[in-house]
Amino acid sequence: MNEVSPATADDRMLDRIRIVLVETSHPGNIGAAARAMKTMGLTDFVLVRPKRFPDPQSFWRAAGGADVLTGVRVVESLTEATADCHWVVATSARLRRIPWPVMSPREFSEAAHARVGQRIAVLFGREDKGLNNEELQRCQCHVEIPGNPEYPVLNLAMAVQVVAYELYQRSIGLPEPLVWDRPPATVQEFEGFLAHLESVLVNSHFINPDNPGQTLNRLRRLFSRVDLDNTEVAILRGVLTQLDPGNSGKPLKAP
Repeated sequence: MNEVSPATADDRMLDRIRIVLVETSHPGNIGAAARAMKTMGLTDFVLVRPKRFPDPQSFWRAAGGADVLTGVRVVESLTEATADCHWVVATSARLRRIPWPVMSPREFSEAAHARVGQRIAVLFGREDKGLNNEELQRCQCHVEIPGNPEYPVLNLAMAVQVVAYELYQRSIGLPEPLVWDRPPATVQEFEGFLAHLESVLVNSHFINPDNPGQTLNRLRRLFSRVDLDNTEVAILRGVLTQLDPGNSGKPLKAP
């Protein structure tokens, strides 16, 4: 029996991992992140509103990873960066009022390996303050890198390196997991469903649009845990269309 080579394993998993840096301030960090990606076989690189790019410092720091940097895509919004992805995770150490599912880098790499055929985006925030609450809520899961409690701070490129290392280690020589019967919902499809759900909840007077509280955030968290496929999203949106009182101008009635 022929052994699975690392290069073959990389093609199955690492090619569907996207590294996304949000509003990076220092161009050197962009180059260092590209170098970290190159050493671990990652190539899909997206920048959201970088402060300084392109910049010579980025290419100096990229060294042998300059080809990753050359292929980088620069976009204006997180929506554009992740619209075609199926699973989006955030790297964050921020404590939240409503807890979100949290994984270590190793747990994340195992979960990513199991998501056959899914494009996965890993978000890294600003050097000084990370990702904001709205950006964190757009992710299905948060990845926290454990460190010394007295000083758990990592440089941006170091954080990319840690996550990339775990992904690479998980990609080598492992059998492919079970393939699902329907394609997973993309971020664009998932966000469309949530917007539809919010509209129906407002039309049915279940929530007050001026004071929704945490209802929508908790529903987002609930459906993020389910891992909906595209058929399930279509079914749910069909149900919402049938139940929407805005279609008939009449309020919902119990059967």
